[in-house]
Amino acid sequence: MENRDNFLADIARQLGRKVRHIPDPLPTPANNYASTRLTELTLQQRCDAFTDVAANVMLAHCEIVSEADAAQAAYRLCDKYGHAPVIVSDDRRLVELGITECLQRECQATVWDPRLGEENIRLAEQAKVGVVYAEHGLTESGGVVLFSAPERGRSVSLLPESSIFVIRKSTLLPRVAQLAQRLHQMAQNGERMPSCINIIGGPSSTADIELIKVVGVHGPIHAAYLIIEDCE
Repeated sequence: MENRDNFLADIARQLGRKVRHIPDPLPTPANNYASTRLTELTLQQRCDAFTDVAANVMLAHCEIVSEADAAQAAYRLCDKYGHAPVIVSDDRRLVELGITECLQRECQATVWDPRLGEENIRLAEQAKVGVVYAEHGLTESGGVVLFSAPERGRSVSLLPESSIFVIRKSTLLPRVAQLAQRLHQMAQNGERMPSCINIIGGPSSTADIELIKVVGVHGPIHAAYLIIEDCE
């Protein structure tokens, strides 16, 4: 303790000031971009910015469709990326949109079943297309947010050659700060938290070598965002 005090006193003397044990208060920040950036956008502006970043930076294919057209749009995308085999997350929201039934009928899609254990992973590895429901989209990064659960395995979006992410326009958020706020609200309300949260931005890629972007390195080669127009 004595050596520390002498050491600090010597530094203060060299700086020409008294020893301070309590730091000065931080200045008032000029802005708070972490919480406010992009929050001024309307939902339509947010959607436009999200699709622009997703398509032009993250190289994800984006389509905006109505609820009534969601099932056929999902089928068209599956047909575009190889038709079959297809694996679908066991998410009731995909069922409500008619996507699960349509893909089972048209593509003989397999639905993720937590009772099958490792067999699910084998089916996902062999699938041309994986279809999942995204909780949110992040305008700033063009990424989508997935909440894992036993019926929504991570392999559905990670192992197939192509991934289709179904997301509602109304759930687009400005950035990660707003996602953190939503998670905090869930915890405060006593809601069960997801076992894993994944933020995925387009197909797998890297720019480690000479800053040249290469797509399809360690995951899906293609990624499509199917955005459901659920509000004006």
